[in-house]
Amino acid sequence: MTNDPTDEMMGDPAKLFEGSFEVPHKSPVQPHQLTLDDSFTFHCHKGIACFNECCRSIDITLTPYDLLRLRNRLEMTSSEVVAKYTLPFEMDHHGLPGLKLRTKPGTGECVFLTEEGCSVYEDRPAACRYYALGSMGVRKKDSAEVEDIFFVVKESHCLGHQEPKTQTVREYRHEQGVDQYDDMNRAWRDVIIKKRSSGPTIGKPSERSMQLFDMCSYDLDSFRDFIRTDGFQEVFDVDADTMAELAADDEALLQFAMRFLKQVLFGELSIPVKQGAREQRLAKRRDHIEQKRREEVERHKAHDPRDDAPSD
Repeated sequence: MTNDPTDEMMGDPAKLFEGSFEVPHKSPVQPHQLTLDDSFTFHCHKGIACFNECCRSIDITLTPYDLLRLRNRLEMTSSEVVAKYTLPFEMDHHGLPGLKLRTKPGTGECVFLTEEGCSVYEDRPAACRYYALGSMGVRKKDSAEVEDIFFVVKESHCLGHQEPKTQTVREYRHEQGVDQYDDMNRAWRDVIIKKRSSGPTIGKPSERSMQLFDMCSYDLDSFRDFIRTDGFQEVFDVDADTMAELAADDEALLQFAMRFLKQVLFGELSIPVKQGAREQRLAKRRDHIEQKRREEVERHKAHDPRDDAPSD
């Protein structure tokens, strides 16, 4: 089972399948594009013969909200969940950090799969909730808007497509609880799409930008600590009520993290900056560098080999 919520395609994906030639491989993705109010036939349930088969060969990219739900479900820190249940990968040629759900050793099975089914079902990732639908964020040429499109995924093992249940995409998303995941992940997806589509105009992000992306996406605990630091509060003008909300509400914190990420990566100013903060930070940085230089000079003076030379 695969599902990458960060994909972007310029134009109509169905055009990839046009032509009179024969293709030896039949894609599980049905090329017909669906909207929220289009219908499809599918039903998965415990009584079906293929139950859990889709969980035995996975390739699932995790989103920030996936990580947040798993973190709270497992009562672990963000870094503990990442270390135990995920594998890192690079989402683009610049090395933008991504995470995939870990599989059991030597198999393609989901690490959370049990004989009874998914052990984290109520908090399963968005990709699992969407199956057997796929989703894609599409920004067409000359458009600034990202459009959500959907399509059916038909894998050979899946018998759910033969079940007599028809629903709209909107109804299925609501039934699976995926609409909340999409709402929480939309800003993160937009960051990735904007970064991909900007290409050479932005260039390779700095190491600092990569670190910030990683923290905001996959380590909310560290981000919460970060916004409490003097460095953050010297620059950003966040009122006490908002800070209290961010201390107590994980979902609010995740949305704030995405606002911060857009601000530092693309200059989308949504978090107020204190007047004169930039100048003060630069002056403080210059003072810090100058102090380091003075300390280095003093250190060299203290160990000048001429001081150890024997006198006549």
